[in-house]
Amino acid sequence: MTEITRIFDLLPYYVENFKPKDDALAVKEDGVWKKFSIGQYIQVSDNLTYGLIAMGVKPGDTIATITNNRPEWNFLDMAIMQAGAIHVPVYPTISAADYQYIFNHAGIKFVFVAGEELSKRIKEASTACPTVEEVFTFKTRKDFRNIYDIVDLGQENPVPERVQEIKNNIGTHDLATIIYTSGTTGNPKGVMLSHHNIISNFKAVSYIPTFGEEGKALSFLPLCHVYERMLNYLYQYLGISVYYAESLATITDNIKEIHPDMMCCVPRLLEKIYDRIQASGRKLKGVKRMIFFWAVDLALHYDVQGNNNSWYMLRHKIADKLIYSKWREALGGNFKIIVSGGASIQPRLVKTFRAAGLPIYEGYGLTETSPVVAVTSTESNGIKIGTVGPPLRGVDVMIATDGEILAKGPGIMMGYYKDPELTASVIDEDGWFHTGDIGRFEPEGQLRITGRKKEIFKTSLGKYIAPELLENKIKESPFIDNIIVVGENQKFAAALIVPDFIHLKSWCAIKQIPYTTDEEMIAVPKVRQRILKVVEQFNKTFGSTEQIKKVEIMSKEWTTNSGELTPTLKLKRAFIVSKYQNKIDKLFT
Repeated sequence: MTEITRIFDLLPYYVENFKPKDDALAVKEDGVWKKFSIGQYIQVSDNLTYGLIAMGVKPGDTIATITNNRPEWNFLDMAIMQAGAIHVPVYPTISAADYQYIFNHAGIKFVFVAGEELSKRIKEASTACPTVEEVFTFKTRKDFRNIYDIVDLGQENPVPERVQEIKNNIGTHDLATIIYTSGTTGNPKGVMLSHHNIISNFKAVSYIPTFGEEGKALSFLPLCHVYERMLNYLYQYLGISVYYAESLATITDNIKEIHPDMMCCVPRLLEKIYDRIQASGRKLKGVKRMIFFWAVDLALHYDVQGNNNSWYMLRHKIADKLIYSKWREALGGNFKIIVSGGASIQPRLVKTFRAAGLPIYEGYGLTETSPVVAVTSTESNGIKIGTVGPPLRGVDVMIATDGEILAKGPGIMMGYYKDPELTASVIDEDGWFHTGDIGRFEPEGQLRITGRKKEIFKTSLGKYIAPELLENKIKESPFIDNIIVVGENQKFAAALIVPDFIHLKSWCAIKQIPYTTDEEMIAVPKVRQRILKVVEQFNKTFGSTEQIKKVEIMSKEWTTNSGELTPTLKLKRAFIVSKYQNKIDKLFT
């Protein structure tokens, strides 16, 4: 029986423990789901390993992948590690300067890229990187060799004995991957994770899924991010089929096609789904509309710990038959678990989705912790609204005197690549990793995140403000797509607000306000008044020093492409402040 001590041990483990299936991995291409059995997965991975060795790859070499989620990511991932090399997955959305920095810093030997336009951009960026020998693509592209050329090379030059020798020399605590965190300021940091770091994490969360090898998982968050990557390994560890969505735009269609049991996502996606549900209700008339919003209101009073009285459950049963069942059907009708991570999720979303039979689990962690530190579970006191659940099994969590969350356990990174000083600044002599997040424990043992240590600022009056808490609260309004609270060393807090323009259009239609362009609409007095009313309503729940005194309404959505958001959709605060400094200055003059 194979013991999983290195990540590539998942392949023989899968064969030994699960029934054969034709969809161990699957991806939709050109309108058709392309499936791979575990046998095909292993065969392609082995041939890729042979091909990499034939091209001169040696243990310790670094190889980068820049791609959307696809089975080939797995083939390369396993092949790179089986050859003793280090996998460096990189986001497809970062700048050319960041690519050059990562390639040079990590000493990348080969780069694998998806997409013709991206391939050309990466090849151009790599010209300033002397270690990069060649850029490959995943499909046939002019001027590029592709991944299957290497598979063919491996078939012609099999070296199974050499591969076995390499694998025998790889220990569980050896470096498996370097993951460059997107960061909100400065150059990306290379987080070094060992085989043991990641294996300990997916084993520790393996009790959470309530189904086994018969199940399907939908994957769409970037596999270059440790969150989705760890879950990708978890699915394989449990024999769950992994289906890779075409794109974020096709998520709903893909869900309806494959009826997944599980997926992980960021709160932003759940907010969009919730807004779409609300929009469908607003289109209804008369009694149907009344019943719809009665069910929505009922969901907001749902006790996620199951302490709902019989009168509530009777009404819930009616709402489920008339409304909630339709929501589930629209989302594939089969979800048993939806994991939300990367940012805090609004309590109303957790209540609403759980009331509708769509169990939302919230997790917390960092790249440096491989990643999960705490997570919602079905165990006693495993869930509490507004918290990320209790610490993960095998992970110790402590709150420092200044409120910072400290973590210790098998998932703590080996360190930052080529930066021992930075490593020493976050991992103390006792092995505690300093997360930079502020939090506290609830009496029942759940962890509550209350802000980022570096993001908390002080006004000129000496009052501290945790902007993320205020932002997450205000984003509960369907009118608000994004917001950043500012005011360091100023007399009061202010904010830049990006409206949810889709919801705004719907509201304008109901109010019979002609909608022209987003830019023109934010200048319409009634529109401005409605958005300011949202801020006024939430200000009543804030302390007097926390209240948002002035607001600038933005005319364009913030995205990863425009630079305001990281690939995991977090605010790039320093970038936003720099880009919109003139608007921020006006708020305080």
